[in-house]
Amino acid sequence: MTQNAISTARFDVCAVGNAIVDVLSPCEPAFLDAHKLVPGSMQLVDEDQSAMLYDAMAAGVEASGGSAGNTVAGVGSFGGRAAYIGKVARDTLGEVFSHDIRAAGVHFDTPVLEGGAGSGFGTGRCLINVTPDAQRTMCTFLGAANQLTTADIDADLIGASEIVYLEGYLFDPAPARAAFEAAAAAAHAAGRKVAITLSDSFVVHRWRAELLAFIEASADIVLANEAELHALFETEDFDHAAAHLGRIVEVAAVTRGAAGSVLFRGEERVEIAAVPVDKVVDTTGAGDQYAAGVLLGLARGLSLAEAGALGSLAASEVIAHWGPRPMVKLEALAAEHGLKL
Repeated sequence: MTQNAISTARFDVCAVGNAIVDVLSPCEPAFLDAHKLVPGSMQLVDEDQSAMLYDAMAAGVEASGGSAGNTVAGVGSFGGRAAYIGKVARDTLGEVFSHDIRAAGVHFDTPVLEGGAGSGFGTGRCLINVTPDAQRTMCTFLGAANQLTTADIDADLIGASEIVYLEGYLFDPAPARAAFEAAAAAAHAAGRKVAITLSDSFVVHRWRAELLAFIEASADIVLANEAELHALFETEDFDHAAAHLGRIVEVAAVTRGAAGSVLFRGEERVEIAAVPVDKVVDTTGAGDQYAAGVLLGLARGLSLAEAGALGSLAASEVIAHWGPRPMVKLEALAAEHGLKL
């Protein structure tokens, strides 16, 4: 990072992702069996399937989500400057998402998709059933979120952001992948960094070759969990996979659940312990909030250890309650723990 980049960046992080409203409900394992859902998985569903499952779920909580949206909400909670590019429809859930992300202090002005519920392109939603062990099983209707194109990529906004963060879930549709390429090109033309999260093992298995090609050509920073890392390099050897990733990007951060996380930069390797919580309530958003701390730390020029500590703290906050976004100001929480911002 150059001093010039620090002085000219209007935003610490600008994220590009699927704009989704989450619906979280408690359930027993028998509910998953009855609906043929694989525990802990994420699968895509159409609007009719989404409506059927929604009707069957227990009473729950609606909260704006989407992986990258959660991350920039976390950046805002830390007191960072964040922006978001994502597509919602002109409907009730679209209004909910837009209100929530702006209330989190995030700049959001992506043009709205005309349409709404019943059109097949209503605002995206993720139905999340959480079992008593806090594991979440997700069924996602992408709707309008899947309609992001290069026309939605604001090159000026990207160029004004220290890091542009790309959500792997959006890698599936060809127009969105073209938007990724446009965002990465705009970032590098402005001397900014490009980060990508692998998002889910199913994304990696489906697009492994294409993801690797994009990472090698366009990514400076990669965030992943252990399973995604193994899938990317088709090995169960963590050290081998991590070393490989470390050779092709500037910074890599890999989460390992209760075992914490590991960050790499060249030959530097830093292990970060998980911050203990009294009770794990809901793991939804843990990786997203970890990314918020790490990306803000990197954007501010902090060390890997400092950035990783911010990520670990943010993840611990979000798993202690329902919902994918912080319920307390992460900036204050970091201060309590003596962490630098």
